[in-house]
Amino acid sequence: MGSQEVQLLNFLLSPVGRRVEWALKLKGVDFEYVEEDIFNKSNLLLEMNPVHKKVPVLVHGHKPIAESLIILEYIDEIWKQYPLLPLHPYERAHARFWANLADEKLALGSWVALMRSSGDEQEKRVKEVREVMEKLEEEILGKKFFGGDNIGYLDLVLGWIPCWLPVWEEVGSMQVLDTNKCPAISAWGTNFLSHPVIKDCLPPRDKLVAYAHRRREQYFSI
Repeated sequence: MGSQEVQLLNFLLSPVGRRVEWALKLKGVDFEYVEEDIFNKSNLLLEMNPVHKKVPVLVHGHKPIAESLIILEYIDEIWKQYPLLPLHPYERAHARFWANLADEKLALGSWVALMRSSGDEQEKRVKEVREVMEKLEEEILGKKFFGGDNIGYLDLVLGWIPCWLPVWEEVGSMQVLDTNKCPAISAWGTNFLSHPVIKDCLPPRDKLVAYAHRRREQYFSI
């Protein structure tokens, strides 16, 4: 099953799509990368993900799997080399809990603070994200990665923090990650970006900045 044809429908600047690409490369899975224009979606994307109509989509043996967290678990179940999720059921559940919380509170909260907020509203959003970030700090204390000695599932889910978040902070003139209160997360981010697989698979920063400016201007023009 694992040897069947694999395609990844993705967008270069998508943080949730990038986590899937990282997972495939960490496991050494050969795949075809298909770049999508999210403003002019292809027939292939609409066919493979007719419900949400968005990236990423993993196509394995002509069968599509959508939603990045679900895709990560699928990848981990199909390709056993380099396990991403912990083996113990409790630890797996704990990683899933933080993955969902991170997407719902950290990633979405940071994006909303950048795209739809300014002034007092932005400060409120940033404060909410910081509170969760400080809880996350407790999870990484004393560890190189959330997965232990190696990058795991939760590291991939949180990989947007050291790569995308600094860009959002710059464009939105805000500070979400307080390195004085979250030094372990800051150190983790350095370790994460220094990993050879991650380092060789990062989006161009200038394009991230330009895209963030573009989306922010679009939201504020509505």
